Amino acid sequence: MTYRICVVCTGNICRSPMLEFLLREAFEDAGLSDRVAVDSAGVSAEEAGNRADSRTLAALRRHGHTDHGGQAHRARQIRPAWLADRDLILAADHGHLNRLRRLAGGDPTDHIRLIRSFDPDAVARGNLDADDPWYGRDVDFDRTYAELTAAVPGIVDHVRAALR
Repeated sequence: MTYRICVVCTGNICRSPMLEFLLREAFEDAGLSDRVAVDSAGVSAEEAGNRADSRTLAALRRHGHTDHGGQAHRARQIRPAWLADRDLILAADHGHLNRLRRLAGGDPTDHIRLIRSFDPDAVARGNLDADDPWYGRDVDFDRTYAELTAAVPGIVDHVRAALR
């Protein structure tokens, strides 16, 4: 069985590819890369075909990550059929979560979750939206990186439990 995850943000050039690459690395480190497939998409088609934002890739490099698909990444818009085809859909913020639930059109949506719902500290603070670094500088991309990185262990644990 392959467990399929799709990470979703607005244009699929900042937050969603950043977490896609972080999760690929984490599942490889956990020995699960042969059982888990991770991709990403945006709720908008505005950036379709574009590469991951260079600041996203720079933030990953600054934090010591190798390329887990960054150079090959091309932004794309999520399709309604993908909602049923994925085991877990991870939304960057409440706006994306609401759009994905509408896109699901009444289908069960318990597999559509906010990324930061897997970070116990974010849950305790009640701040589950991942900051959008698009209009920011390196420090903003680093803040988003920290928010996403904090959710990775919880996501890996969730998937590991589902694969048992």
